This record gives sequence, structure tokens and C-alpha cells, in this order.
Amino acid sequence: MHLFELIQEDQIKIGLEAKTKWEAIEELIDLLVWTHELRLTDRAEVVDAVFARERSLSTGLEHGLAVPHGTVACVPELIGSLGICRDGIPFESMDGQPANLVVLLVIPKGSYQHHVRTLAGIARLASNRSLRERLLAASTPAEVLAAFYELETAEGGPPSNR
Repeated sequence: MHLFELIQEDQIKIGLEAKTKWEAIEELIDLLVWTHELRLTDRAEVVDAVFARERSLSTGLEHGLAVPHGTVACVPELIGSLGICRDGIPFESMDGQPANLVVLLVIPKGSYQHHVRTLAGIARLASNRSLRERLLAASTPAEVLAAFYELETAEGGPPSNR
């Protein structure tokens, strides 16, 4: 699944307020509740699942990307949100750099393998320097989605230029 199909404009927050990865995760989960992608009554289950996954191994990757995720029984299909923090959030990333782009994924139990391609696609897109720069410069969620759309629909997939 492409990011432009998964994440809608109201599921993108430019200017995350979080100072820690735990706050960032909760802020993005709350965004899913606010947009009615997630029921308030299911919030605790999602927080617990994503926090447990994060405690087992940090989801901070490289190039300013973090992909916190968890599998839960309370959602019927994959949902996600995106937060952008130009100053960065400490995320215990593989390269030691703070995360500027945080993609939260909530995955239905039993379908994790089905969504591994989505995770791989996110990592591949984030390895594209021009995309990262474009996302960090975006002033609206529409600009973010346009960047995803252009790269994800380009013939041969997104180019990688570290």
C-alpha cells in the first residue's frame, strides 16, 4: 500500500510538539482518534502495543525517519499517521540522529506479513534525500501527499539518492 493511499491530509501533523519518542507516538495516536480512524476506547490498546514494540527495539531508522508500529485486534485494516518535526525528536535511531519524520502504523493482528511491503516502502522513500527535504519544507499536508504521490507513482518506483 502506498503512503498517499494510507494517510490522508487530516492524518498528517506538520510541527509535532513532542519532545520524546513516547510523546510523539501518543500525539500521532491521538491524531488517529481525532480523525475517527481509531476509536477512543481502543486508544489504550494501541498505545500499549506500539510502546511494547518500541521497548523491544527502537523503530528509529536512519536519515531522520522513525516508523513506530504495533499490531492490535481493534482495527480491521492498516491505519497510519505522519508527524513532521523539523527540529527532530530523539528516537534512538540506528544512525544516532533525531527523527524528523515519524510514520505511525497500526496493523491488524494476523496481517503483519501482509504489511511488511508497506514498511519497506516507507524505508525506501525515506532514503531519498530530495523527498526528505521536500517533506521537511512542506507547509501543508497537501504538499506532503503530493510529494508521496509523485515519487510512489513514478515509473520504476522512487529513486534513491542518499
